[in-house]
Amino acid sequence: MLMPKKVKHRKWHKGRRRGLGVETRGTTLAFGSFGLKAEEARWVSARQIEAARRTIIRYLKKGGKLWIRIFPDKPVTKKGTEVPMGGGKGSVDHYAFVIKPGRILFELEGIKEEVAREAFRIATDKLPIKTKFVSQ
Repeated sequence: MLMPKKVKHRKWHKGRRRGLGVETRGTTLAFGSFGLKAEEARWVSARQIEAARRTIIRYLKKGGKLWIRIFPDKPVTKKGTEVPMGGGKGSVDHYAFVIKPGRILFELEGIKEEVAREAFRIATDKLPIKTKFVSQ
């Protein structure tokens, strides 16, 4: 799974969702001809990214090239079950990426459009957000 090798701060603040807005970076295709664009704001975990990547790769059967345009570097903490209130912040459970609407998640190159469209449709089922197929 995707996770940072080394981090400056082990635990981050959660952040607030007010006025999340739209993405300003990573909104256009940079590598491939076809892409999967987010239409909702949500945290996407490393497991969800990996599941989507695996479904795309399996569907393509060694054809085409895939780029993952997001990397989960936000640590998400969790306390153990039945731990009483207090006692500080929990330990890092997993890593996530904060997605805003307009962000390109995956890109594909070297395959036909209908194959790319179907691969992204299957991968969308693994993600917790609505997405849109984009092409150059």
